[in-house]
Amino acid sequence: MATKNALEVFKSRGLDEKTSEKLIENGYTYTKVARANEKTLREIEKLIGEKKLKQILSVVRSKDRGPKKKKEKPLKAITLTKMELPVKVEKPTKFEDKLTKMLEGMNKKLPWSVMHEIAIRLDGANISDKMLKKILETTHERCQVHAVDPSESVGILAAQSIGEPGTQMTMRTFHYAGVAEMNVTLGLPRLIEIVDARRVPSTPIMEIHLEVSSEDDLEKVRAIASNIELTNLIDIADIETDINTMEVLVKLDKRKMERKNITPEEVLRKLNKAKGLKGLAEMRESMIVIKCDEPSYKKLQKISEDAKSSQIKGIDGINRAVIRKLGGRYVVYTEGSNLEKVLMIDHVDRSKTTTNSILEIYEVLGVEAARNSIINEASKTLEEQGLTVDIRHIMLVADLMTNDGDVKAIGRHGISGRKSSVLARAAFEITSTHLLRAAIIGEVDPLEGVVENIIVGQPVTVGTGAVNLVWAPPKKDGE
Repeated sequence: MATKNALEVFKSRGLDEKTSEKLIENGYTYTKVARANEKTLREIEKLIGEKKLKQILSVVRSKDRGPKKKKEKPLKAITLTKMELPVKVEKPTKFEDKLTKMLEGMNKKLPWSVMHEIAIRLDGANISDKMLKKILETTHERCQVHAVDPSESVGILAAQSIGEPGTQMTMRTFHYAGVAEMNVTLGLPRLIEIVDARRVPSTPIMEIHLEVSSEDDLEKVRAIASNIELTNLIDIADIETDINTMEVLVKLDKRKMERKNITPEEVLRKLNKAKGLKGLAEMRESMIVIKCDEPSYKKLQKISEDAKSSQIKGIDGINRAVIRKLGGRYVVYTEGSNLEKVLMIDHVDRSKTTTNSILEIYEVLGVEAARNSIINEASKTLEEQGLTVDIRHIMLVADLMTNDGDVKAIGRHGISGRKSSVLARAAFEITSTHLLRAAIIGEVDPLEGVVENIIVGQPVTVGTGAVNLVWAPPKKDGE
């Protein structure tokens, strides 16, 4: 079959049948002749003679074999449309305006988030103005108590508050709660992953929630899970290589295909579109046959490998999907993560679906979502170990990691490596390199931080050390 195809290729280029057959019998295909070097050309010349060789080369090399140049399309005229900026903060309600005026009359201030929370809880309630003022006074007092003192070393407090419980954390990989077949990294390794802003977590996991119309329908949930889970041909079929006929035989497993909700026609269509297999597959009785288009065992082996790894169904990166009932509704947990593709699937609740890959959330949903993810993941990791850490310490770390608009690691490749102080950078890691580079370019250290002041042996600029107070005693009479 392959020989016949190769003969047709030569004949379609205008070569006579006898010369074409002679070349094919000696293993020379159209591609080999077109790309032949001097040594190969001399061998072909001995086989068919100089005159015939010139004729073949004129036919084979008559057309430019380089990539075709696409015709440049004329540029379309640019039309500018007026874009409206998205509203990030809602306009204050009448009740919020009323509370703001009350606070101004009392000469006090509250954070906007606190004001918004009070307004949500009290709006519509039958409360007198006197009682509202009392509530605002009490809220203001509590806010003042919880406020950080001026020049407080919040960074050191946060480091101590997270670091000390970190010494009591375990260093194991646990089974995911309620899903015995899936492992997830918890404890200290997970906390290190979060603050190091690892691109891919050691155990990426997604929690996929479904819309209200689908979350109770088990059949629909199973169909969605099978659409998400990556399925290669080797997962649903036995693949054999027939050397005699130069074909790859794909024997489909009906039970596995039913479980994955895949039809033979779908498999055939996917194989004919797969890289390296385009147009080579055909249905023959109860199995699919993939033909080899060249009389080459190496090509046959490559076709077999391409067929095994060809993707039939599912999303890249998600190896398994497990269904679990949570609070009366079904949730899909996946081993592997691909947030962008999962959010495109029908019946997936985009507001609840999440992943433990912080960098993926940053790329798909933005830096604010990544900040919230750092806070949630760090809090959850500490809580699972029974450790209580004030969320404000974790929020400070998350703010520091994301304040530049991207997610930075806390380490020499991130925040610690970007400090303005030479001595602070040198105190962390690779001391000699930092000091040498600073000396070469003539950097100046203003000694404004904690670390650099401790190194040079002078009071640190936090707490009482942040204020220069000079007391001048009153002069006595006659002086």
